[in-house]
Amino acid sequence: MFSTTITVPAVNPARALARPLARLLVAAALGGSLLAPVQAAEAIDRQGEARLFYTTIKIPANAEQLYVSGAGASAKADGSWGNMEEQAVDIFTKFKATLEQQGWSLADIVQVRVFAVANKDGTLDFDGFNRGYLQFFGTAENPNKPVRTFVQAAALVNPNWLVEVEIRAARVP
Repeated sequence: MFSTTITVPAVNPARALARPLARLLVAAALGGSLLAPVQAAEAIDRQGEARLFYTTIKIPANAEQLYVSGAGASAKADGSWGNMEEQAVDIFTKFKATLEQQGWSLADIVQVRVFAVANKDGTLDFDGFNRGYLQFFGTAENPNKPVRTFVQAAALVNPNWLVEVEIRAARVP
């Protein structure tokens, strides 16, 4: 059988409180600034820039975030729906208005998820989507680009849509 002995030094209660109390008094004299944790405002970190998007974007804990549900194009005045480029332009125009109504901008978009279907001839117009997309990202007005996912789907909820897009925005206040 083993026996262990632990020796605890005697503690003078007045002395044990003296150092923390001194720190508290100094902090109070300085306006409490030593008591509050230092939190530097972190920026959104965009890495791996490519022509259409970044490969990674790190959102700091102090950022505000906004998620916007998926949207598709609206029918034109003549009842047609347009090609892939026209639908992309319509969607991002609506996102721009939605963001601006809430005090945000296209520059705040950090993620874009795209779901697209093939044209009636069976081809997916990826280039058409990119032509519309590039009117909103990586421009003089909005040099920012999001991270992006582009998925071909068998069908979308509206049979007239060629594309549906959802976005996520973030900004550091």
